[in-house]
Formats: sequence, C-alpha cells, structure tokens
Amino acid sequence: MIGYAFTGSFCTVSHSLVQLRGLLSLGYDVLPIMSERVYSTDTRFGKAAELIELVEDITSHKIVHTVEGAEPLGAMTPLEYMIIAPCTGNTLAKLASGITDTSVTMAAKAHLRCDRPLLIALASNDSMSQNLGNIARLLTRKSVYFLPLSQDDPSGKPHSLVANFSLLQAAFAAMQDGKQLRPLFV
Repeated sequence: MIGYAFTGSFCTVSHSLVQLRGLLSLGYDVLPIMSERVYSTDTRFGKAAELIELVEDITSHKIVHTVEGAEPLGAMTPLEYMIIAPCTGNTLAKLASGITDTSVTMAAKAHLRCDRPLLIALASNDSMSQNLGNIARLLTRKSVYFLPLSQDDPSGKPHSLVANFSLLQAAFAAMQDGKQLRPLFV
C-alpha cells in the first residue's frame, strides 16, 4: 500500500490529483493522508469537503487526518511507499527537523523509522532561501527522494520551486529501484 499525503500548497492539489489517479489506474492501493489544514480549509482552489469526498471516493479509503490516526503507519500499519504531493516548505522544514505535529509529519516519521521510501513533491515559495538547507538535509537522508523541481516564476518569485508533477510516476519508479530521478532541478 502507498500512503499519499497532501499538504497546503493548494494551488498544486489539482496536479497532485492527476498523479494520484494515475497511480490508482496502475492498480496501486493508496491510503490518503491529509494535513489538518488541507482537511479543513476552503480556498479559492476548492472546498475541503469536496476534496475529501473526491479523494475518499477514488481511493476507497477514509482519509488519515490526525496525528493519532497517522501514528500507527509505521510498524503497526506498514506502508510500502509514501508520497507527499504537494509538500509545503513548512512540512519540509518539519521533516528535516524531526518535528511531528501534524498528521502528515507523523505519517512520514512513522514510515521513515522503518527505512521505507518517501517521495517528496515540494511546492514552496521559499525553497531557494530559508528551505534550501532543509532540501539538502533531506537529500542526504536514507529513503528520502524528491520529485524533480523547477522555478515556476523566476522573476516574480525568485526563491520558489515547484515539483514537476508530470514526472511523479517516473520518480516513483526510480524510488522503487532506490534511485533519485535526475536531473533534480529542471
């Protein structure tokens, strides 16, 4: 089973949903995980209740959305793989620092403590400033992989990086072979 987590980069959730559907079409069983913010926040990109209904419908699983619900996802309820798509800079910083105060960070911690692979699809406006060191820290960690990244608006948002969601299946396949899909920055 794959754990598939959403964090609050709301403008990229639609891209993530395309990739989630792609994994499901390949026959993977996917357990959805949402940060508390995604699970409860309506935005200009959509209503939380509609997203919850859609994700639970297409995965046929209830969404894990609390720290308590995510804690067993290590040894008691093992996931073979985990994907965080999108992953905010805030979540990335917490993962790099070992902070587990959300459902997604707890699920990732529980998953990584068993040395199982985690794929991160980062979408953050501070990737090449405050979070650059956190990217580096996680790149050196065993079992952590990144979806290739690019600048989405180099002049308007010079520190922003967004994962290339269209490469998720290729990055997932590389991760299954224990490899980081390259080039990392496209």
